Amino acid sequence: MTNIATNIGVAFGGGAARGWAHIGVLQALLEAGIRPSVVAGTSIGAVVGGCHVADRLDHLVDFAQNLTRRKVFGYFDLNLSGSGLINGERLNVVLRNAIGDTRIEDLPVPFTAVATEIGSGHEVWLSRGDLVDAVRASYAIPGVFRPVSLDGRWLFDGALVNPIPVTVCRALGAQYVIAVNLNADLFGLGTVLADVKAARTSNGAGIGHNSVDGETPEPLPDALEAPEDALTFRNGWGATRLLQRQIFGRRRDGIDVAPSISTVMVDAFNIVHDRIARSRLAGDPPDVMISPRLSGIGLFDFHRADELIERGYVAGQRVLREVSEDLERTPAVQRPTVVRVD
Repeated sequence: MTNIATNIGVAFGGGAARGWAHIGVLQALLEAGIRPSVVAGTSIGAVVGGCHVADRLDHLVDFAQNLTRRKVFGYFDLNLSGSGLINGERLNVVLRNAIGDTRIEDLPVPFTAVATEIGSGHEVWLSRGDLVDAVRASYAIPGVFRPVSLDGRWLFDGALVNPIPVTVCRALGAQYVIAVNLNADLFGLGTVLADVKAARTSNGAGIGHNSVDGETPEPLPDALEAPEDALTFRNGWGATRLLQRQIFGRRRDGIDVAPSISTVMVDAFNIVHDRIARSRLAGDPPDVMISPRLSGIGLFDFHRADELIERGYVAGQRVLREVSEDLERTPAVQRPTVVRVD
């Protein structure tokens, strides 16, 4: 029987669309009676973790499972005049409708979203204030999403400083930390490739999964529709449509012509993310690591929610026995006072 008096922390890591696997992991843990006493999340991990502690995970699951490839790109409101390719207001509407004006300090379980301050590079723990704003700051991938301004600081994705926030869980009083790493099987170990042609792999995690060629975004709700005066070329291609193809890539006869802008930016970001995660985890490893098998899942494959949730669930199931045995051996302690970190 699980020792319910143990303070369990769950650290949800970043990983773009692969983050839907966090949902499956959570489902496996909750089914086994393992309920986190502390939750910390970075990037997409902050989205899933925040929705869980706000008791809105079912809303997030419904949203994710109803996504199609066209709808995904419809939610990406392109921004040509700011500091990110995507403005993020359409996704803000989705989060706001699901979570409302919930404040982090009012949540029933201590929660922290990790972000990075532009300029200083400081790791910022968002443990107070508006939950939606904190989540948005945590997933604002540099160059892709516009940074978020909070309390006079410009913030973007926390994966640049703490990709899998084990340290945050421990600081908030977790006695036993479960971490979820979405990138464990997606990158090599930094091997030097002397022969590029021979070293090609079928990983498929980056190039080839973000193409929108031949597809038009599905209509969005009235409040989210593009302006009526959007530019349209004589051949029927709108300026937004053309930009989508340039940013998210295109294919010819089923083969990628070249990596898209977003693929180059996000793959580069995730390589850095992976290296930082290894360094941080070596210094402060979790008590157990859950690593869903996600090779072949593209960075923008948000429409593959059912598959990702199932993979996360399977990964969670694989470690349940280990977690239960660990918790049986962990002495119960009184829940400590949690010090909030702004």
